[in-house]
Amino acid sequence: MEPVDTMSQSEASENKASRRRLVALDGDDLAVISAHVQDAAVVAADILWRQAENRLVIAMRRIDCEDIIAGDCVPRRLISALRFDRVLSCRSRAIDMSASDLPLTLLGIEFYRGKKPGGEVLLLFASGGVLRLEVECLECELADLGPDTSQADPAPPERRNLPADTDI
Repeated sequence: MEPVDTMSQSEASENKASRRRLVALDGDDLAVISAHVQDAAVVAADILWRQAENRLVIAMRRIDCEDIIAGDCVPRRLISALRFDRVLSCRSRAIDMSASDLPLTLLGIEFYRGKKPGGEVLLLFASGGVLRLEVECLECELADLGPDTSQADPAPPERRNLPADTDI
């Protein structure tokens, strides 16, 4: 028996159209990616440091910024992958990487230029945790993999149950 695709053609085209791929090669580009991953939900087990490949990959559930711009009070989440290449080292502070089910909220990403073209990338988490990457040069990609179909609340705790905007 062949698998049946239950997604309608319009749903499939909408899903494909909403997938974003952003690439950062400098600090300004990374600031755009940082805005897109603000408040992303990450689990420690989904932070993969591939030292032999000089690559860090993080799977996340990020808030769809397009929904916020459209005025949706409870935006949907997208399953996304954040990848850094040409990573020379990866260190963590205040993150227990052995606690594989540890939930984290990514606040933002910063780039500090060092010896050109390299530098340091800091991934800042709400818990006070930090991932510090020493990079040969900045190569980062954020790729949306599809909508998050889990029942988890998409809004971070501090943004739940906020009233809708009103005219002044």
